[in-house]
Amino acid sequence: MDLQQRINAFVKLGRFLNQFQNEEAIKDHNVESNDLFFDGFKHQMKLAQESNGWFTKSNIYFTLENWSNALTESNINNWLEKYQFKVENIQTVAIIMAGNIPLVGFHDFLSVLISGHKVLVKQSSNDKHLLPFLAKYLETVEPEFKGKIKFTEEKLENFDAVIATGSDNTARYFEYYFKNKPSIIRKNRNSVAVLTGNETKEQLEALSDDIFRYYGLGCRNVSKLFVPKDYDFQALFKAVYKWNAIIHQTKYANNYDYNKAVYLMSEFDMLENGFLMIKEDESYASPIATLFYEYYNTTEDLKQKLETEKDKIQCVVANGFYNKEIEFGNTQNPELWDYADNVDSIEFLLTI
Repeated sequence: MDLQQRINAFVKLGRFLNQFQNEEAIKDHNVESNDLFFDGFKHQMKLAQESNGWFTKSNIYFTLENWSNALTESNINNWLEKYQFKVENIQTVAIIMAGNIPLVGFHDFLSVLISGHKVLVKQSSNDKHLLPFLAKYLETVEPEFKGKIKFTEEKLENFDAVIATGSDNTARYFEYYFKNKPSIIRKNRNSVAVLTGNETKEQLEALSDDIFRYYGLGCRNVSKLFVPKDYDFQALFKAVYKWNAIIHQTKYANNYDYNKAVYLMSEFDMLENGFLMIKEDESYASPIATLFYEYYNTTEDLKQKLETEKDKIQCVVANGFYNKEIEFGNTQNPELWDYADNVDSIEFLLTI
């Protein structure tokens, strides 16, 4: 199977996913093998929602829309054009996936297969319904994928390289266990936003999407703000109000109530509006329903701090702060070439 065949298969998958962008999923009879898979995938989406309370309809639809937009021929070609695909020794690459947001490991899955290798997937129990079904779709529209995709719930065996995502604690275990294998080991990361006080209402409203999408569970969710001295949070509170209905989600509300009680009993200073708490804290990883903030003196001091602590940071949301920044509202819309932890997985896969 050559590269173009692999690209064509994922483009077909993108067209398939394009049907599932909202609850009004409309069957497109021009999509290949749709009669076999359309209703089945709707059922898998239902199972995903039932097995994980964080995987709401809106979050699943948002994920599928992003992937359908990403998996176009022009987009995939733009992503891959800088690489030389000459894989002579096909390897089996094991992927250990997280389960914090729907299809969170799909980019690794895509990268392994598009590079020409075989994939051995160990999914999180929190996200086990969607990807195996999509893998079956790929095998149907491109039969040469058969035998190249395997899922397991057992101990990983018979693989040549590994891509593993977990916490800082599990990363230490991964690094020891896979020390004799080529590997990418991902650890805890969080995203931050740099505010000046001059942001527009529209920018702050867009920032609220970066904060609340997926209930803040993703590494690309903004969990911390850097603000100047005497920053007035009122404009931010007004801007995030469009997400106020999030408090009606039971799991989110339970976390909000619990964390609020902890803060009150500990007599921590905080601001809150009924669905979000804002607390001054030097940490990057804030609990659900909580946003940390830290003051900065000068932008140069802050740039130096972020550079020093870059291994803890996935995204920096800002406007004119520095050249690696992401625009407000765009953290959960990464391009195919926006690699997790800034580690180029395609380059890794082409050299193992």
